[in-house]
Amino acid sequence: MSPTMDDVARAAGVSRSLVSLVFQDSPKVTERSRARVLVAAERLGYRPNRLARSLASKSTRTLGVLLNDISNPYFAEVYGALSASAASAGYGVLLGAGERSAEREAEVIAELRDHRVAGLVLVSPRLPEAQLKAAVAGLPTALIGRQVRARQVDCIVNDEAAGVRQAIGLLRELGHRRIAHVSGGHGAGAAERRAAYEQAMRASGLSRQVCVVEGDFTEAAGQHAAGALLAARNRPTAVLAANDLVAVGLMAALATAGLRVPRDMSVVGYDNLPLSALSMISLTTVAQDLSSFGPAAVSLLLDRLAAEPGTRAHRATTQTFEPALIVRRTTAKAPR
Repeated sequence: MSPTMDDVARAAGVSRSLVSLVFQDSPKVTERSRARVLVAAERLGYRPNRLARSLASKSTRTLGVLLNDISNPYFAEVYGALSASAASAGYGVLLGAGERSAEREAEVIAELRDHRVAGLVLVSPRLPEAQLKAAVAGLPTALIGRQVRARQVDCIVNDEAAGVRQAIGLLRELGHRRIAHVSGGHGAGAAERRAAYEQAMRASGLSRQVCVVEGDFTEAAGQHAAGALLAARNRPTAVLAANDLVAVGLMAALATAGLRVPRDMSVVGYDNLPLSALSMISLTTVAQDLSSFGPAAVSLLLDRLAAEPGTRAHRATTQTFEPALIVRRTTAKAPR
């Protein structure tokens, strides 16, 4: 049987209420008493029950984290650094998956709130803005990959326009004019990337060459988009994909159709996931600083939690990270 708080109290020769105060990090406990309790707990192998503590204190040292799509390596990259940052600050993490569904996201957020998490980190949520604000109302929240306007919501975003401009700039330097874009559909950041693509094409004098194929942030979307691109009257010589997964799916479908990348069509991805650097893929892509998003979100949340209760509704913060273009082997001069 696992040791209990009563066992720790008996071993330390103190009251159960004092043990409880120690594990709530109460400033009312002297350092001598705190050390006595912690030594006894370590000797017994006692670990506090986070949920039980939450029921008593109405809060936890736990952060609720929503990942939109756990099958996408992007979220694993963000989550790894996020959870490590939370742990170093003494916070646990309770994880939920949104399954690329706004309805499921609402359910997950409600479940996390039921567990009385201290704050929320939502990674690329798809919930409409009004619903999202209602779902997180009153709870310190950080968004990664999306921006909304709400007093208690801080945002971590990538400069999507800058990343797209770099990608289109490279393709223009290589002589491409017929540059298409496979969009990310309703995914977080997709609308911003599409708008940036259209703006970059207009700025390059290529308004008539704008070609958008609706998609999603999945390999399947890239595979499906290949059919539309190949059937186009003026087939594109280059494609900016919504993310690396779309780019990989697109390249697989192009290979099946007998086309070679980049000889017949150049492809640029977005995110710089680890798979994009694999020698058999070697994808030119826009790199996001994925390892910094999670720690930045945790830092903003902890700042809110450390503030006095009456001051937590201070003005929201948006932190923007700059992307960088990584040129590999999927881009080349436009075919003649």
